[in-house]
Amino acid sequence: MSYSHKRIERFSLEGEIFDDSHISRLKDQYIFMLINGMRNKGYVPRYDIDTDFSISYNGKTFDFKISVYGVYVGKGKAKCILGIDKNTPVESHTTQKIKSEEVF
Repeated sequence: MSYSHKRIERFSLEGEIFDDSHISRLKDQYIFMLINGMRNKGYVPRYDIDTDFSISYNGKTFDFKISVYGVYVGKGKAKCILGIDKNTPVESHTTQKIKSEEVF
């Protein structure tokens, strides 16, 4: 199946982080959460499009917004494909095909 020219969807989340020492850890957790939500809807992330993460200090807490971009592959395929990189699917399991030689 070709993933060229598939419509790219943005999945985003915004909120507050109260302690700056947790920003890195929470960013990773939020990305993981967004990608799992995408998969449940049949989408997988586009690896060739960087995740957007912005943060600003409002005087008390840190406001953040995070966006992950993905394409629809179907709910079944979303379980087998980790993501799409330049229109090429990255499979979640790698199987080596061994070419056996025929003996005459």
